[in-house]
Amino acid sequence: MGNTLVRVLLMAGVMAAFTTATQAQSRECSDASLHGSFGFTAVGTLLALPAPFAGPFGEIGRQAFDGNGNTDGTGTLSANGNIVRVTVDGTYVVNPDCTGSMTLFVLPFASSFSLDFVIDDDGAELRAISTGTGSVETRIYKKQFSPGPKG
Repeated sequence: MGNTLVRVLLMAGVMAAFTTATQAQSRECSDASLHGSFGFTAVGTLLALPAPFAGPFGEIGRQAFDGNGNTDGTGTLSANGNIVRVTVDGTYVVNPDCTGSMTLFVLPFASSFSLDFVIDDDGAELRAISTGTGSVETRIYKKQFSPGPKG
């Protein structure tokens, strides 16, 4: 009797673990999965900008996603050692596999660029890479505020 009980409990545990893993793997994303404000850092090389901005760069900023495919934000970047404050407006699309793409229009440069991304850490993080010519850039976004009280 005790041996049967152990087998039943082990089988129940294996089935519960399998169900949880299957549910996690089958989770689908949409534009609504990307919602809220994120702080970000970006590093890379700007190739298509005129002197004195062409060269290595680093950037920090805040970008908000509305859950409907629209985004805007602000940032401060050091482009080849020149400090520039920027604003961005753009659009994004999230695929069911939690990857996506966005296009951003950047002022004061009056230029657009595209990024591919993946949503990570249950929606609390986003990793992106530029896909257009003229820049080599990676970005890491982290959600600024999570729902619920901090304790």
